[in-house]
Amino acid sequence: MKNKIKVFRAMYDMTQEDLAQAIGVTRQTILAIEKGKYVPSLDLAFRISQFFKVNIEEVFTYDSETKTVDDR
Repeated sequence: MKNKIKVFRAMYDMTQEDLAQAIGVTRQTILAIEKGKYVPSLDLAFRISQFFKVNIEEVFTYDSETKTVDDR
């Protein structure tokens, strides 16, 4: 899953730590999501999009090229 969290953080002049505190996760979680190493739960994805006051599709995009173990 691709995301534009870094773009939205820049628009709001926020650090990863600022966003993490605002939505109740660690900075490492935000870093991992931004780098595509962690796919957030639906609940967390909604919290992030609601924080930025946009639809979830504006922040997250499904990347059909990315396969998980369950997609085999």
